[in-house]
Amino acid sequence: MTSLALSVLLALVSAVCYAAGAILQEHVAATTPRLAAAPLRRGSWWAAVTLNGTGAVLHVIALAYGPLSVVQPLGALTIVFALPMAAIFVRRRVGGSGWRGALLATAGLAGLLSLTGTSRAQSLAEQEGVWLIVITVATIAVLAGAARLMRSPVIRSVLLAAAAGTAFGVSSVVTKNVAVEWTWDAWQDALPGLVTIGLLASGGVLLSQASYRGAGLASPLATATVVNPVVATAVGIAALGENFRHGTPGTLLALVAALVASTGLVMLTVHNAEAEAETEAAAGEDPVAVAEAPAAPGHDGHDATGGGGGPEDPEGPGGSGPHAVPDAPAGPAEPGTPLLLPQPIPRQPTSEDDPGPRLPECGEAVLQHHA
Repeated sequence: MTSLALSVLLALVSAVCYAAGAILQEHVAATTPRLAAAPLRRGSWWAAVTLNGTGAVLHVIALAYGPLSVVQPLGALTIVFALPMAAIFVRRRVGGSGWRGALLATAGLAGLLSLTGTSRAQSLAEQEGVWLIVITVATIAVLAGAARLMRSPVIRSVLLAAAAGTAFGVSSVVTKNVAVEWTWDAWQDALPGLVTIGLLASGGVLLSQASYRGAGLASPLATATVVNPVVATAVGIAALGENFRHGTPGTLLALVAALVASTGLVMLTVHNAEAEAETEAAAGEDPVAVAEAPAAPGHDGHDATGGGGGPEDPEGPGGSGPHAVPDAPAGPAEPGTPLLLPQPIPRQPTSEDDPGPRLPECGEAVLQHHA
């Protein structure tokens, strides 16, 4: 096997590991309570972290055996691998628009990475490194803060995934910077960079885990997968002397590729938002059924014979509804048990001095028990 074939194989296995890790993360997010430390108690979450770490190691090894222009675009296949794997293993179906969005995001990212050129090894100056960390932390804070203000789970997940991709991208830049400056005689000088890498990578993992809650798999995964290399490429061009291949035409093609990738992300976001709306509509209560449900007598704390808010009679054989009048009682009423009627009945005269039938006062008419 040639070195090129080995690098391609390693890059493909790396993409599969990333996809499997993302599927496990999304599954943990969907089945874990909303607690900050809840995923840490799940073995499947640690399996996802292990898969992501394995994917990162295999990607670095692939870069050692093959050119950057081949290995980096293959990493974008994570999105393409994740969708069928999710359909097979966790039965998460993706519609046609979701597939189109994923393919556009993958194609745009692959084109962008293939046009990114390389340059001689160059490290960040100390002042540039400080400013990079400050800007990165501020960007992540803004994205995470905006995500907390969003009511839509889809928009919130995209913002959190963008923050995770930013953390991963800058972590890659710092990793490269440490690798360029590394010397075994002065390894202590690399400790600040190693600590920064650990903090950024840990923050990226936690942010990506939060991005999968309530938004499915495709949209947050595609966002993080695209933002990660885009941020790293932007920093490389701005601070490390990197550029796009083929001069001005290559730069224009890179912009087109970035537009294609962005279109794919928008399609995925809209697709997930529509799916969320359909799910909420299907899970909502039927207002007609709620309106027809009979209220229990005395629910307002009063006796069924009267009180504030007006009494409601139970359903009887003469009809249905709260105001139905029974045709005839099923049997003699218990002594002292009043029965409200919708219309008052006249009181019969009891003596010669009684002026005649009259209407009783409100609530006075009852049916008395006859022995």
